[in-house]
Amino acid sequence: MADIIEYTIFGDDLQMVEIQLDPEEGIRAEAGTMIYMEKGIDMQTGTGGGLFKGVQRMFTGESFFITTFLNTASGIKRVAFAAPYPGKIIPLDLTSLGGTFICQKDSFLCAARGIDIEIAFSKKIGAGLFGGEGFILQRLVGEGLAFAHAGGTIIEKNLEAGEILSVDTGCLVAFSPSIDYDIEFVSGFTNALFGGEGLFLTKLSGPGKVFLQSLPLSRLADRIAVAANLGNTGESKGAAGLGGEILGDIISGL
Repeated sequence: MADIIEYTIFGDDLQMVEIQLDPEEGIRAEAGTMIYMEKGIDMQTGTGGGLFKGVQRMFTGESFFITTFLNTASGIKRVAFAAPYPGKIIPLDLTSLGGTFICQKDSFLCAARGIDIEIAFSKKIGAGLFGGEGFILQRLVGEGLAFAHAGGTIIEKNLEAGEILSVDTGCLVAFSPSIDYDIEFVSGFTNALFGGEGLFLTKLSGPGKVFLQSLPLSRLADRIAVAANLGNTGESKGAAGLGGEILGDIISGL
């Protein structure tokens, strides 16, 4: 059973989450996401369960080490975390979600102490090769609160049994284990070559809950890279070209 925590999400497009910890409560977070913490909170960095646990996290896009922030004081203390790029924070109550939820790799932000982060392999070869996230996904397991992050606006869909949703391969963030996850070819020769969506879409079949993101980091980085290159090819850099170059440098440093 995970620690029972309270939280507040601040901001709109550049969000952070503040966690309220009672004495002896803790929260585990991806390395480098902490914004601030109050005196009385103790940082404990480790693999979170041995060498194998650390290796598992590396395969899912996270760091080898994970940090637990434990309230060792006698009163309530607060610690805050933020995503490494613009977007939204998604609170996931694993208790109400059946104890397990599947996320895209590297989307984990933080979770109540007691929540495990495991590897979830794509069940189908096609989805693994062309599904945008590869064979390896993240599985969050436990009873309590976990937080994921994604780019742009978050869309929540509840699919009925047999209901099918076709999604851009980069826009899928998280979904229930009951969702059937596969890929499909874009229909039509012209659509596939010139539609701008690539050759494949992700096919999701219900029942279950799905979270989508409107602006994947890969799409944002591609647009900024194009803008930066256009600015560099001209004789003089206008505001757009200079802005693109600056943003490109920011993204490359993430």
